[in-house]
Amino acid sequence: MSEQTISKQTTNKQLSIIGTGVIGNGWIARALAQGWDVVAFDPAPDAEAHSRKAVAHAWPALEKLGLADNASQQRLHFVDSLEAAVENADLVQENVPERLELKHEILARLDAATATETVIGSSTSGFKPTDLQQDCTRAPGRVIVAHPFNPVYLLPLVELVGGEATTPEQLDAAQALYQQLAMRPLIVRKEIEGHIADRLMEALWREALHLVNDGVATTEEIDAAVVYGCGLRWSLMGTFLTFHLAGGDAGMRHMLEQFGPALKLPWTKLEAPELTDELIDKVVDGCEHQAAGRPVSELAERRDDFLIELLDLVQKYWPEAEGLEGRI
Repeated sequence: MSEQTISKQTTNKQLSIIGTGVIGNGWIARALAQGWDVVAFDPAPDAEAHSRKAVAHAWPALEKLGLADNASQQRLHFVDSLEAAVENADLVQENVPERLELKHEILARLDAATATETVIGSSTSGFKPTDLQQDCTRAPGRVIVAHPFNPVYLLPLVELVGGEATTPEQLDAAQALYQQLAMRPLIVRKEIEGHIADRLMEALWREALHLVNDGVATTEEIDAAVVYGCGLRWSLMGTFLTFHLAGGDAGMRHMLEQFGPALKLPWTKLEAPELTDELIDKVVDGCEHQAAGRPVSELAERRDDFLIELLDLVQKYWPEAEGLEGRI
């Protein structure tokens, strides 16, 4: 059993989920695995069936990771209104599509329907919390960004970002709740579009698209460069500590002195290439070649098994990360 699972104590906490797409269902599976009750609302007629199927698919991986003693798929309940979903919520997670006007509408309703101390987290990958708080009039500060990573039921990082109305105490309360979901909360110092991790991933993604577009490499070759090169180092040490080691005994200072000037060379292209039909076909054909006829569900199961083992390795070789939750 993995060391990633936190407290095994019985809990009566309730996570309320608004919107049950891929991310919403990931939150549901994680909360159930940690012994929480989950109450969900999604107006789509097949939402409940889809969610229960998604949770059942994730459950074997969660069993390998380690379940709370009172974890149960039966603790998921669907209701027929947003207001009913959040009636007894300890934590609310909004996962509606990335349209700001829609998020304004939903978050305003959530603000009106919940106790003023209830944390309302938005899974948005790009919007700033101050913009999300715009139409919330009762307690806008508790409406924050709580951005996870797919698959949410396995990956522990959640970026917590407060807006102009958010107090440090509200962020502290949010941090404690997400830790009870076995997450590693990262409280972001300043609100910016895209937060931290997505900005880093988008930079690599733009460069990868240029390499495909310019005929330098295929999708498979680029993925191999990440998997067998930089990705292996990043999975343990991240970006800065990896470069610190590149400086030898003198560390980062020597690395910057030796390789810093190369940052001014025009190696990278900051603007994304135009997504022409030709580039789209190259990317799609490359990915289908890599998949080799295997369905996405099979690839996802393979990914989950890998992540479970990798999380154990990171825990083994970087146990001091236990103390890194919080402000950065």
